[in-house]
Amino acid sequence: MQISTIVFAVVAVLVLWLVAVYNGLVRFRNRAREAFADIEVQLKRRFDLIPNLVETVKGYMEHEKEVLEKVTVARAGLMNAGSGLSERAKADDMLTGALKTLFAVSENYPQLKANENFMKLQDELSDTENKIQAARRFYNANVRDLNTKIETFPTTLIAGAFGFKAMEFFGVANEAERQPVAVKF
Repeated sequence: MQISTIVFAVVAVLVLWLVAVYNGLVRFRNRAREAFADIEVQLKRRFDLIPNLVETVKGYMEHEKEVLEKVTVARAGLMNAGSGLSERAKADDMLTGALKTLFAVSENYPQLKANENFMKLQDELSDTENKIQAARRFYNANVRDLNTKIETFPTTLIAGAFGFKAMEFFGVANEAERQPVAVKF
């Protein structure tokens, strides 16, 4: 009778441990998914702000149509990017680059820089860019935690048995953005 009690206690402890590990993996996976959704929310916010910015700038920069077209094309590219992380990151990098060009060109238009709507939209866009960066860092931290949990023994045994897979980090798709910036005076 005593051996069966010990076996039952060991099995009960193992089952409880299995449930705790499984629930932990689910919690980490859901946090990573939520963090990715936060990135999507900020990208949507930026996506919605861009047409207003482009319309405000159009009146001042009639001969800078190429810059405006690049922003519009990059925005559409982000909208049409697949659900894959690398596709979204690449499209996001293109849009970020186009917006940088737009703001650089706007420096040549003092009336535009003084325009209240432009300034407000530029501030909103800058704020959104900061939120996107924060959301990316938050997502990558959650992915790191999940991947560490999945790859750590003995959790890796349970993760493999229940089909948990490591998630991809949200990184820089454009190699040029990895290079140091040359500052010249």
